[in-house]
Amino acid sequence: MQYFQAVYDGTKTFEVRKNDRSYAVGDVLVLKEWDVEYTGSGIVKTVTYMLDNPIYVKDGYVIMGLGEVVE
Repeated sequence: MQYFQAVYDGTKTFEVRKNDRSYAVGDVLVLKEWDVEYTGSGIVKTVTYMLDNPIYVKDGYVIMGLGEVVE
């Protein structure tokens, strides 16, 4: 919940995830807030940057820069 709120209010502009979906720059993420169950809050972000270098990120994980969705 605290991590979702930080993305929602703009103080967290990145996401760390297991790269089990082959994330790529340009992907659109639909992030939903969960507190045992879905709270009804959500936000849409675009992946603007990817860091998957094992020197900096645990193998199999990625850090994604998040930006606003551009139409």
